[in-house]
This record gives sequence, structure tokens and C-alpha cells, in this order.
Amino acid sequence: MTTTPAGPALPAARGPLSAGLLTALASPSDPPPDPGDVRDADPYGDDLQLALYALYELHYRGFAGVDDDREWDPALMPLRRALEERFLGALRADAPAGRSPDEAFAVLLTEPAGHDPSSVTHHLRDKGELWQLREYAAIRSLYHLKEADPHVWVLPRLRGRAKAGMVAVLYDEFGAGRAERVHARLFADLMADLGLVTTYGHYVDEAPGAMLAVVNLMSLLGLRRSLRGALTGHFAVVEVTSPPGSARLADAMRRTGAGEAAAHFYDEHVEADAVHEQVVRHEVVAGLLAEEPGLEQDVVFGIETTTLLEDRLGAHLLERWRDGRTALRAPRR
Repeated sequence: MTTTPAGPALPAARGPLSAGLLTALASPSDPPPDPGDVRDADPYGDDLQLALYALYELHYRGFAGVDDDREWDPALMPLRRALEERFLGALRADAPAGRSPDEAFAVLLTEPAGHDPSSVTHHLRDKGELWQLREYAAIRSLYHLKEADPHVWVLPRLRGRAKAGMVAVLYDEFGAGRAERVHARLFADLMADLGLVTTYGHYVDEAPGAMLAVVNLMSLLGLRRSLRGALTGHFAVVEVTSPPGSARLADAMRRTGAGEAAAHFYDEHVEADAVHEQVVRHEVVAGLLAEEPGLEQDVVFGIETTTLLEDRLGAHLLERWRDGRTALRAPRR
């Protein structure tokens, strides 16, 4: 038995699916939930999303006390497949369809003329309080402490221009050969400036299901070769929307006195992602579609589903914050 002692602890269950799975991970003699139990689960709900998140984390750093070989345990695969299909079915039903990639990108590239009341980054820049920035960082840490890791899985599935462009962007994401410049490390520095715990996976129990869904989408698209087009579309959204959003967040960090390392993380993304956006659109996406034009609607699916889930998360955060309530599921630590 090989385990990862430094991995995060198993999270707390949020319903019968996640409870059954977490019990099975902690005690291999216990069977996981029956895949049929997934049929009526809320595809965006905390229970399903936590179960899927826990299964995907086996591909990243695993969990303390859980055998590393559980990553591909055949006993877990039917449940994972059922969870994924329930999630994918909802995404296919709810995400807009029929646009071309150029039309989808045009929407992403359109910045509002003034304050956008539906935008989390506009809210944080203009009126966000330091406690809201701390919550935002804690929630986002589920991705940013493994930033770009889900996207590496697409590399063996790309060729030519698409692969070369993707590698160039990821090289920057991973610090261009300098460990202290890895974006996940920079985000940990941001968290430290905000007085947050920087341990990987520390805030999973506090994160709402809407954030779990955002992270799960990346893992789902990365782990399925059939969804390589959607993964490139997803990555394009991240890079296209990053520079203006990051500029607003850097302003928010400075306005609230969050600390220079906190602002620096977003400063870095303003500069780097302005270049990355061009590379992803004109080399990665265009290169992929030149090789495989049949993946055009998959790219659009990646763009639209990413936008859908980010909008759901944003609506949750803004609803809570405007009422003066925490957006976390548990008290801040």
C-alpha cells in the first residue's frame, strides 16, 4: 500500500453520495455508492460535486491515508462515470449552443463600459471589503494552488501549432523554470498576505458547490481525450478574461491594503495573460481547429460551460456579500 501522508485530509460529506464515497475511500472494504443513486441527484449540488471532486483529487495529490492506487480503482469507475454523465448532461442542456468560436470569443472580449453589477471583480474593485477578498481567495485556492495542472493533460492530445502554443503558455504558468515564479506559489504568497492558511486543500470544506463545479469542469475536460476541444475552449476563456479581471482585483487588493504579494499575483496575470490570450486564440485554438475542424463545437462547448459555471459562482458570491453574509459554507479560518 502506497499512500500520500502529506496529502489533504478527506473532506466532510455533504450528502449520501459523498458520504458513501468518502467512507469507501477511508475503508476500502466498504463499497462505493451504487451508480444508480446518481440518477436523481442535483447535477450542480454540493453532494454530487463533492463526490466528483474527491474522485478527481485522486489524480492530483490524493488524500492522507488513502492508497495511491485508488486513483484508477475499477470499483470506483462506475460511480465516477455516472457522476460525470449527470454533470455533463446538465451542462449540455444549460449551456448555449450554435455559436461559432469567433462569435463566442467576441462575447468574451466585450468589456462593459462601466460598472458591471453582475461581475465579482467589478464588485471587489469598487466596493469589496477585505473580508470578501479573503473569502474570494480561500474559495479560489481550490484551483489556484494547482493552477494549470488540469490543462497539462491535454498536451499529449495536441499536435503542431496547438501543442507548441499550449506548451509555451504553460511554461509561463509554471514559472518559466523558476520555482518561486510558479503561479501556484504566487497565489500561496497572496494567501499569506491575506492571513489565510496556504496548505493545499485546506478550504475545501468551506468552498460552495458552485466552486467545486468550476474546478471539476477542468478535471473532467482534462481527463477525457474526447473532450480535448472543450478543454482548449475552457483554457481560452481563462486567458482571455484574465487580464481585465486581474487588473480589477489588483486594484481591489491595493485599495483594501491587502498587501503587495496579494496585488502582485494579479499584476503578474495582467501582463502574462495579455500575451497568453493571443497565443491561445491564434495558435492553440486555431491550430487545433486547422488539424481537427470537427472539434469546432467542442471548443464552443468549453467556452460556454466555463462561462456558465463562473456565472453561477459569481451569482452565489454576490448574493451573499450584498446581504452582508459569508459566501463560505463554514466560518472563515
